[in-house]
Amino acid sequence: MGVFDAINETSNKAIDTGESYIKTSQKYYKLKAFQQLARAFSFLSKLAIIGGLLFLGLIFLTVSGAIWLGQLIGSTALACLLMAAALFVVTGIGYLARKQIDKNIIKKMSKEFFD
Repeated sequence: MGVFDAINETSNKAIDTGESYIKTSQKYYKLKAFQQLARAFSFLSKLAIIGGLLFLGLIFLTVSGAIWLGQLIGSTALACLLMAAALFVVTGIGYLARKQIDKNIIKKMSKEFFD
């Protein structure tokens, strides 16, 4: 009977160890998910705040640049057209570089996510 008791005790220890491992793994993955969500929310919050302020600054810079350019060339309408054309050129450059931008974002996010 000693052999059966030893096997029973060993199997009970294995079950306890397995249950402990599962509980610990669940806690770890909950913490990891929370960490990833917190980082994502923090990033999106900073992006919204900084991006909004940057956008407002760009609007004021564009309007003041159009007014200044209008005074230089004597036509506010032509200055606004030139500013719009400059913004379209910058947008086109961003559009052409979109694949490189995607690659950089995926690299940075994969390091964060799979860390």
